[in-house]
Amino acid sequence: MPKLRHIAVTVPDLETAAQFYEKTFGMERAMESEIAILLTDGTVSLAILKFKTEEQAGDARGKDFHGLHHMGFVVEDIVGQSARIEENGGQYHMRLPDTAEGASEIKFYDPNGVVFDIVTEDYASRAWGLKH
Repeated sequence: MPKLRHIAVTVPDLETAAQFYEKTFGMERAMESEIAILLTDGTVSLAILKFKTEEQAGDARGKDFHGLHHMGFVVEDIVGQSARIEENGGQYHMRLPDTAEGASEIKFYDPNGVVFDIVTEDYASRAWGLKH
């Protein structure tokens, strides 16, 4: 069964936002990069993002948008889940480039235009160090 993997927010300052959630809710850092700090409560993760380019932002909201950006799900079968998404009114948006860890995230719009992505548990474990 698919599981909620993360909620992603975009912010003007990565470190300030990360420290807020660490100090306020006791979240712990699982990963950091130039454009992201991934925090976790041990079950679900909060991806804090600060895009540097419009291409990284990946949609019309652009790199300067701040707020809830997308959510992500871990699924057992990428191909089958992609078909179910489209059968139920979702639309393909984009696929992030594959990484050294393997296949990457596939992003969709739900029928209301909300962005979400799907990944396999193996990818989530290897790329993000998360177990679900």
